[in-house]
Amino acid sequence: MHEIIRSNDVVLLSFAESLMRDAGIASMIADQSMSILEGSLGMLQRRLLVDADCIDQARRILTDAGLGAELRDHDM
Repeated sequence: MHEIIRSNDVVLLSFAESLMRDAGIASMIADQSMSILEGSLGMLQRRLLVDADCIDQARRILTDAGLGAELRDHDM
């Protein structure tokens, strides 16, 4: 799994995750439970991770959906 988006915007992450699900791309949002430690303030960013074999397809889908500015660099 590779990080493709890092954000504290739960709506953005939920949208991106649903796009991955609709495309049949394995994904998960990491660090969701960290909000318990921070008191649900939304300061700690969560990460959308996708299957390494589908990273290019995932980036294309997210870019087409208008989320291109949210994508992490390929090297990260």
